[in-house]
Amino acid sequence: MTLDHVTIWENCLQTIKKNINTQSFKTWFEPIKPIKLEGSVLTIQVPNNFFYEWLEENYVGLLKKTIRQELGQSAKLEYQIFVEDHTKPSVSSSVSGRKFYSPQQIANPFVIPGIKKLKVDPQLNHKYQFDNFIEGDCNKLARSAGKAIAKNPGGTAFNPLVIYGDVGLGKTHLAHAIGNEVYSKFPKKNTVYVSTERFTNQIIEAIKKNSVNELVNFYQSIDVLIVDDIQFLSGKIKTQEIFFNIFNQLHQLGKQIILTSDRPPKSLEGIQDRLISRFKWGLSADLQSPDLETRMAIVSAKLDKEKVNLPDQIVEFISYNVKDNVRELEGVLVSLIAQASLNDKVIDLHLAKSVVENFVSGVSKEITIDNIKQLVSDHLKVPVEKIQGKTRKREVVMARQLSMYLAKHHTNSSLKAIGDNFGGRDHSTVIYSCKTVEDLIDTDPLLKDALNELERKVKMSLTGIKT
Repeated sequence: MTLDHVTIWENCLQTIKKNINTQSFKTWFEPIKPIKLEGSVLTIQVPNNFFYEWLEENYVGLLKKTIRQELGQSAKLEYQIFVEDHTKPSVSSSVSGRKFYSPQQIANPFVIPGIKKLKVDPQLNHKYQFDNFIEGDCNKLARSAGKAIAKNPGGTAFNPLVIYGDVGLGKTHLAHAIGNEVYSKFPKKNTVYVSTERFTNQIIEAIKKNSVNELVNFYQSIDVLIVDDIQFLSGKIKTQEIFFNIFNQLHQLGKQIILTSDRPPKSLEGIQDRLISRFKWGLSADLQSPDLETRMAIVSAKLDKEKVNLPDQIVEFISYNVKDNVRELEGVLVSLIAQASLNDKVIDLHLAKSVVENFVSGVSKEITIDNIKQLVSDHLKVPVEKIQGKTRKREVVMARQLSMYLAKHHTNSSLKAIGDNFGGRDHSTVIYSCKTVEDLIDTDPLLKDALNELERKVKMSLTGIKT
């Protein structure tokens, strides 16, 4: 009995279904349509280039097994990429023994040398998602804008979106997260992530090969373009000119542009004014250093992912000491988990401290009066300059008295030195402040709670870890 292409593919699907989970089957195999069967060659149609690439990279072994099971050891599988615009000419290309059809495309700068691929690889890192980008006051605007873009790329006022901030705060993570969500929701849109360094190298190569126009045409065909570390365009005049043309074309066509930078557009140096002005057309959203609560949420999320349980005390110690860089925060956790696992150690505060010291300078320094003033300022939301000043408002006086009390009990400074650090007050003022705090501890529950919390934070900062 001669079987047709539909029956053969249905038989293949039955085998495939038994070897992968239901969701993967629905996502990657149900959309495929069998097209024809010629001898031992089965042609299937996939919705887009991404499907083809994903199947080849993730299911080639399973496909080979099932097709040979149905058609014998000489069986081959050919792909046909669905083309909406049938007026465009088609070409075929052999890829590792398989053939697929696609509209004639512009030269793709992301092709791996020696492997002829016509698909546009988005160059996205799939581990960077919105789900593992912890939201806090430090990044709320940028994250919200990114989510809005992911729902409607090119259709919001956030075009371009410029995400800027210091190293290690999550600019690249957020840019990839936007790209990944767009790619998931709009698979027919061409989404590409490229670093400025790689973009520059592509231009240099194009100049050598006299193919700059082809490169520009490629980028002007992209629907969502993500360019990382745009500050590295500085001083590269030719690259800036080419990027200017790409930017204009994409923006005029309503395509989405996302840029990251280590500083806001107005502070970029060595970049043409006409580019700077265009960077300002949309939204510039900064990523700031996360506050303690956000850092603790980041640590907890990472631990949940690694299925590791740590006492709250250790989570807070790590979060308190690694303040400015999310990358370092994650690095501390990876190192801590590795140390405990490889050396068969229990994760306690002493191990945490030794790991943190390798990442952050100053962890083991003795606490100073300035440290205490900053702790009190952060906790009570009273500016340091007011604590040091002459203001007599109740909340400021209380912050000042608490600061003096903590300075007396947790530093080696003399009463005179403490007074000098609080606007030149004398030692009798320090004594009075300390006695006032001691007298109020038993009668003022709010003061007692504040003092207990500040004592705990001071202990976290001391050289010797105190539990």
